[in-house]
Amino acid sequence: MTTPGRWQALVALGTAATLTLTACAGTGGTTAPATAKKVDVSTTVPSDPVTLTLAYSNDPPTKTLVDAFTKLHPNVTIKPQMTPFNDYVKSIKLSMSSDSAPDIAQYNPGAMNSLVPAGLILDLGPWSKAYGWDGKFPPASLEVLSSDKAAKRFGTGGLYAAPGALSVVGVYYNKEILSKAGVKDVPKTLGEFEAALAKVKGAGQTPLSLGALQVGGFHLWNALLNVTGDVKAYRSWVYGEPGGTIENPGAQKATKMLMDWADKGYFPESANATADADALANFSKGKSAFLVTGNWAATTLETEMKENVGFFLMPSESTTPLNVASGASVAYAISAKSKYPNVAAAFLDFLSSPEAAKIEFDGGFMPVDTKAELGATGLRGDIAKAFTPVAQNNGIVPFPDYASPGMIDKLTPGVQGLISKKMTADDFLRSLQESWDGHHGS
Repeated sequence: MTTPGRWQALVALGTAATLTLTACAGTGGTTAPATAKKVDVSTTVPSDPVTLTLAYSNDPPTKTLVDAFTKLHPNVTIKPQMTPFNDYVKSIKLSMSSDSAPDIAQYNPGAMNSLVPAGLILDLGPWSKAYGWDGKFPPASLEVLSSDKAAKRFGTGGLYAAPGALSVVGVYYNKEILSKAGVKDVPKTLGEFEAALAKVKGAGQTPLSLGALQVGGFHLWNALLNVTGDVKAYRSWVYGEPGGTIENPGAQKATKMLMDWADKGYFPESANATADADALANFSKGKSAFLVTGNWAATTLETEMKENVGFFLMPSESTTPLNVASGASVAYAISAKSKYPNVAAAFLDFLSSPEAAKIEFDGGFMPVDTKAELGATGLRGDIAKAFTPVAQNNGIVPFPDYASPGMIDKLTPGVQGLISKKMTADDFLRSLQESWDGHHGS
């Protein structure tokens, strides 16, 4: 997953023992499969004194979640440990295969590509059934966390993590700039969106802020693909289903549209050298009319722009919303070496509660409980309104870098090549498919 500034953290509970939580990311080598052990599944949280170690990355709203959980379970003491994001890749693979493996690890598809085949994390299916997670978590959020034992094909097989918070990519807009450019209404179709970009350009303003140096470029491409392509075909490709391909008419259309927008000057000339944080800052300072990024930017934009910012999902080519958007979840897996998997699973279940939903939303993410009453207004009210039908209609799709461990290394420079006219649409899509073929053995 590739959303900068994404909320990452969490805690677990246990019985008369120390549970360790850690952030998980990256790729690397494998280890011998862990010896399977029988687990008697239980949803009861014992009352024995518990000391927990919480390892996480970056700066999520950890303390609020911890306080809420320990209020329910005062016998639990939590000691957080932060791991720098850049150390994610190596640390989780080493720690999960060590004798002191963490009980809970933040899920990342790159790391799971070796941890699942090695038998180092548990299939959570028994706890999903015991807790009724199929009715608590959006189906798409569980689907993407399921895979075969080789961790090459997703959306099938065992459930290897549970989501702790959700995200969605959409379009932020500057109300004042649009008004001055003569754009009276929020675009309801892709054609209306393109017309708005043209009006802003004609008014002498930059239509779209873009950070193509990092993930912003392929987030834009992915948002276009979601509304121009076949969603079923896209899922087939991302999940690694046999015969999956990104070399299809919908992807061609999205790719050529991005190239056309670059040719028309809808992005700043410096887009390829602009980081995501700088693209966000430029938009917040009124240097562009639109910005395509995720809900994780909402808190910053509300603070900087007050009532002058709104949000909508990338519109489809018709007036009928597709209710499809790229997103991801902060999710957690349980170590196969854990002595207390039932206690760890109890915390994962807590993340689906209405109380946790409010904390997740206030922390800048969409809650796992999509029916929770959030009382959201303003910008985050816009996001919640747009996201709810997506989540409830199984419309969340993974980011394209999910398709293979090396995909992000093709996506970012590939989009840069499209913008600079150094790469054709055919070359770009072929490079993505080659990465997919190399991983899935097609």
